Amino acid sequence: MDQKVKVGIVFGGRSAEHQVSLQSAKSIIDAIDRTRYEPVLIGITEQGQWLLNDATDFLLNATDPKTIELNRQGQPVTLAAGDQRGSVIPTTQSPINAQVDVLFPVLHGPYGEDGSIQGLARLANLPCVGSGILGSAVGMDKDIAKRLLIHAGLNVADYEVVRNGQLTEALIERIETRLQYPVFVKPANMGSSIGVSKAENREALITAVADAARFDPKILVEALVVGREIECAVLGNDTPEASVCGEIAANQTHAFYDYDAKYIDADGAVLSIPAAISDEASERIREISKQVFTTLECRGLTRVDVFLTDAGEVVINEVNTIPGFTKISMYPKLWEHSGLPYPKLIDRLIQLAIDDFRE
Repeated sequence: MDQKVKVGIVFGGRSAEHQVSLQSAKSIIDAIDRTRYEPVLIGITEQGQWLLNDATDFLLNATDPKTIELNRQGQPVTLAAGDQRGSVIPTTQSPINAQVDVLFPVLHGPYGEDGSIQGLARLANLPCVGSGILGSAVGMDKDIAKRLLIHAGLNVADYEVVRNGQLTEALIERIETRLQYPVFVKPANMGSSIGVSKAENREALITAVADAARFDPKILVEALVVGREIECAVLGNDTPEASVCGEIAANQTHAFYDYDAKYIDADGAVLSIPAAISDEASERIREISKQVFTTLECRGLTRVDVFLTDAGEVVINEVNTIPGFTKISMYPKLWEHSGLPYPKLIDRLIQLAIDDFRE
């Protein structure tokens, strides 16, 4: 039997999406094909310490999304370039010296989805699942992504940028004139709806900007788009494929598809796969999703979220280069409904990373 591929699964991290990452990592570790792959678990604490963990006890409160946390009893390690592949080496005196053949980052948000870990993988001479430095960086920054999509002739919601929380009177008036209430306020470099608020008036706008500024110095204020929330999963490198489309509708206890609806409340949203939309609309969204993937220099995987209006207009909402991989996340569910079960999806992603690295 061929030697197993050692997959360095990196999870946790310093961003506000730390707990989401833990949930995603657990799902991947549970589903990965152990006959082909040997997982090497590297958990990163919220303070940034890297820990080599054991697969049997790498999480505490693993089944509770509210209290799940990383087991900090792991061996402190760092990643370094080896002769032919990356080495996981201890930062304290220890006989541990593991090696990995490919890195699988499951780090949502800053310090993981923004090109940081991808650059480290490049320095360590390792294949890395997902987009590279450029695709990750532009995909993470909602402002830069929108600019590139607009340049490519794709449709996005109108927006204004607020920097360093400096919401001047002139900017408020421009928002009220151009975008009108209600508006959505969100950090430019954050996911999982963290720091996102819906503002119905000026007072709520000021509060929402202050809240978003806790997570990022650049904030987007977006016009409300009335439409159905449709998501599409993209997989591939130079010739990406698009999954079936899925629809998300938050239940009445959530004003929109927020963090709790995504990861805490099991009944927080209704997921419909495939989405009950026309074949023409579905095919258009799938093609647009592949265009987004190519425009933003994505690799491996991306989830594209759009709005479909009553008039049939497709408006791109967000792009996620490391989408959620929890048991209730849309990305793996969309591919499962497209005929690619979770373990096979993991296999494809690893192989795409190795192929890209060889090129």
